[in-house]
Amino acid sequence: MPGVAVKNISKMFDKFVAVDHITFEVKDGEMMTLLGPSGCGKTTTLRMIAGLEKQNGGEIWIGDTCVSSVEKNIWVPPEKRGMGMVFQSYAVWPHMTVADNVAFPLRVRKTPRAVVKEKVSKTLDLVGLGGLGNRPATLLSGGQQQRVALARALVFEPKVLLLDEPLSNLDAKLRELMRVELKALQRRIGITAIFVTHDQAEAMVLSDRLAVMNKGKIEQLASPIEVYERPSSKFVVDFIGRVNFLFARVTDVFQDRCTVQVTKAGGLKIDCTPQEKLGKGDEAILAIRPQEVKVLTGNVGQRANAWKGTIKHSSYMGDHMEYILTVGNEDIYITTLPEIRLSPGDQVVIEIDPTFLKVWKAVA
Repeated sequence: MPGVAVKNISKMFDKFVAVDHITFEVKDGEMMTLLGPSGCGKTTTLRMIAGLEKQNGGEIWIGDTCVSSVEKNIWVPPEKRGMGMVFQSYAVWPHMTVADNVAFPLRVRKTPRAVVKEKVSKTLDLVGLGGLGNRPATLLSGGQQQRVALARALVFEPKVLLLDEPLSNLDAKLRELMRVELKALQRRIGITAIFVTHDQAEAMVLSDRLAVMNKGKIEQLASPIEVYERPSSKFVVDFIGRVNFLFARVTDVFQDRCTVQVTKAGGLKIDCTPQEKLGKGDEAILAIRPQEVKVLTGNVGQRANAWKGTIKHSSYMGDHMEYILTVGNEDIYITTLPEIRLSPGDQVVIEIDPTFLKVWKAVA
């Protein structure tokens, strides 16, 4: 299967810049996710790759073929790009059976009837709908209808599969099941795929790599683990998972560490890992993920990055506990294993590894 190369593409709607000169490559057989909030440009980018929107600049390549270039005046229409696309809505035709829905792309291509029957049967088996070909499409569940849409996108053996938030209309449990099945299917057939979502959990499960987008630009392009553990910007750390932000001032700078003072936490000094070059006296933003906070028990002695605080609120969440801890005038959200039971008013000591504490220069 060929990969996809997006080279410096941009898109404007009147004076609004929807996509701002972005570049990335999707490797052969890779699942790449475009992740970001509404209006960040992810769906517009996908539509330009599909040929449903014309870019204002840049080039799009499928394998060794340029399918769109403003500068070279190249434009390959959507139906000739060899791409299958699954939309947010199921787009299942109600007057057709399941088999007829899936067969539609083949019949448009004037595929012989015997070949259509064989390919539809194989594709329905592939997506877990074997034996349902004669059923009216509208009698299927939401998850089954989404599988019909997926089968229809795969039946003509496209070069690339494009998915625009295809799971967002499913309920939470079915969505969790479908994203695991979708990833397994993509790996099994080895197709190059680009997935668009605003759901962080979906992106983490499905992606070989993900591009976090913001205001038409790519903030970070990396594996899910790298994006989560080594976010490149405050936006990325804020968008991927829950996080506490504390305002602080840099008091000391070392080779790969710095010390900051959190004013609202009673002047607490903390050792951190800077994400960019910082100088002594700089105003900074400190990021702490709730699950990276360790609650200490017993005689803790003198420890680096050990803070004293008071439990303000507790919530039992089944597989974990959630607490709000007050340190000085700062409220910090933390999570623990369910067996660690604390009550409002309890005095506790928490500790955080300096490598987990990320610091950026505060923007005025």
